[in-house]
Amino acid sequence: MRAVQPLLRHADPARDAAACAAIYAPFVTDGAASFEEVAPTAAEFAARMQRTTRTHPWLVLEDGGRVVGYAYACEHRARAAYRWAADVAVYVEPAHHGRGAGRRLYGALLGLLRRQGLRVACAGIALPNDASVGLHRAAGFELVGTYRSIGWKAGAWRDVAWLQLLLAPGDDDPPREPGPPQRLSQT
Repeated sequence: MRAVQPLLRHADPARDAAACAAIYAPFVTDGAASFEEVAPTAAEFAARMQRTTRTHPWLVLEDGGRVVGYAYACEHRARAAYRWAADVAVYVEPAHHGRGAGRRLYGALLGLLRRQGLRVACAGIALPNDASVGLHRAAGFELVGTYRSIGWKAGAWRDVAWLQLLLAPGDDDPPREPGPPQRLSQT
């Protein structure tokens, strides 16, 4: 019998906030991957998800009815000229690392951002984090710079690498305005 493929779907804050918060918490408390110092509660996560999904997609990957990872995009910067760029992030529970969950989440997320009319995806990665850098490079991201000793976390000053992916080719013509978040194709 063939195993059921994990389900990729749009996040629902009421249904998924607690699971996403639980996946994220160890990244906050057990190392330097996140620069937050206190893991957000499920209620705080639900509010973040609601804010984010007004303008950008947030996806979850469900395996056996349980959320095992998520990826989202959000505004890169508030100034108007940045509206074609988004920051992206992916978090997968450790038991699913190296099994394609991050690649699948990012593949779908980046496709949605392209359909939305965004041109650049940006990712900040606290260093060292070879697995995250590898995932981003495999998705086509390129290193564009590193902030040196920018944050104090887990007893040391941490660098943050910035990577970006060109989602759509550029030209000298004014771009079309980005659209609303797109839905996953049902194929």
